Amino acid sequence: MRVLYVYCHPLPESFHAAIRVEALAGLRAVGHEVDLFDLYAERFDPVLSEEGRRHYHDEAINQTGLEPIVARLQRAEAIVLQFPTWCFGPPAMLKGFFDRVFMPGVAFDIGDPAHVKPMLGNLRKIAGVVTYGRPRLMALWMGDPPRKMVTRYVRWFAGRGAKAEYHALYHLNVASLSQREGFVRRVRAAMERF
Repeated sequence: MRVLYVYCHPLPESFHAAIRVEALAGLRAVGHEVDLFDLYAERFDPVLSEEGRRHYHDEAINQTGLEPIVARLQRAEAIVLQFPTWCFGPPAMLKGFFDRVFMPGVAFDIGDPAHVKPMLGNLRKIAGVVTYGRPRLMALWMGDPPRKMVTRYVRWFAGRGAKAEYHALYHLNVASLSQREGFVRRVRAAMERF
């Protein structure tokens, strides 16, 4: 399966970098074709500019400058989103990815605004690999927006047949080494089953 792995963390020496190494190894070990899209390393511009917003609904030109990224998304059969939770949401870089790339003519058909239709039927699987600084109960109290973003929001664009899974390490700020290592092992095993 062709997997677009969207990675969002600015520090190359982070715990997330260690997770990514094992997740990618797990996917490749079972023969998946992986396209790593490291938002920071590739210097993705997350800002929806005035010009970008002005032409957002104009499918003839709304992809201008984003064609290579759109092609990667449309070529994928699965997407993995790896990111830390900041302020109970995704990093601004990842939010900007959705703002700029999940647009009319790419992720959804808005030809009939009363009946918007998903257009990423090429995605059969979706996964989130996410860390939180706070405990799960606090995330639940806040509504756990990152979980909903992966399992509901992104899944909607893929259509009814897509399956979503979510792998989270809560309370990372106080997690022990064994808890962190255990999470990395679980993520690798999940990617080997992906």
